[in-house]
Amino acid sequence: MRLVTAVEHDGVRDEVAVEEPLEIRVDGEPLAVTMRTPGHDEELALGFLHGEGLIGPGPREAGPTADLAANVVDVAGPLTRVVAARRFYTSSSCGVCGRGALEEVAVHAPPATPGPLIDRELLAGLPERLAQPGFERSGGLHATGLFDPRGNPLLVREDVGRHNAMDKVIGRALLDGDLPLHGHILCVSGRLSFELVQKAAVAGAPILVGVGAPTSLAVELAADRGLTLAGFAREGRVNVYCGDERVAGTRLGAR
Repeated sequence: MRLVTAVEHDGVRDEVAVEEPLEIRVDGEPLAVTMRTPGHDEELALGFLHGEGLIGPGPREAGPTADLAANVVDVAGPLTRVVAARRFYTSSSCGVCGRGALEEVAVHAPPATPGPLIDRELLAGLPERLAQPGFERSGGLHATGLFDPRGNPLLVREDVGRHNAMDKVIGRALLDGDLPLHGHILCVSGRLSFELVQKAAVAGAPILVGVGAPTSLAVELAADRGLTLAGFAREGRVNVYCGDERVAGTRLGAR
């Protein structure tokens, strides 16, 4: 696994995030190509397919192929529905990017369960518990973490793509038989897009918190699926945009 690599600029040696293509195949047939940071590729492939509603929550085999083993992952089928292979070649890291269909997400993501009750101050502090060694070295990686209701980090993944980082977390949970993620919290290091809410909803996570701002469609989708969506979690403060029934404690203020 290579998160960063060394380059030279202005006469000095620096570290940058590694980015390489990954081809995802199902039963040997090419389905998607995504740019990612190498490592945990099986998790990425499974998490991506699950977020698109193409596979269920049960564990299944996935691994590198004999040819171009470092950049091709083959997942055991079957898929839950037939899709055109080229559909994902230009948007593999953005989920339903461009389609904007709340109804489509609802097909694969039932309304969130009541979920845990978490203290607002604890929610605000989760990004500080998000270990990001690759980001600290390069400044060029996103991270997603899976937490329990007490704020204990269970799993963290980094990737040059924010969507990939979440796919890797969800793919690991799928491999471990831990989907759906009822009673857990997902935390991301950046902004909260529609695609990240989509992936969290399909995975069954009732709470999603991020360091950055949400988009309007992210808030709309989270409210539609009954998720708790919180942004600008930093310096002991957090904005809760919907699902505040899962957040206890005195309001600490906006960004």
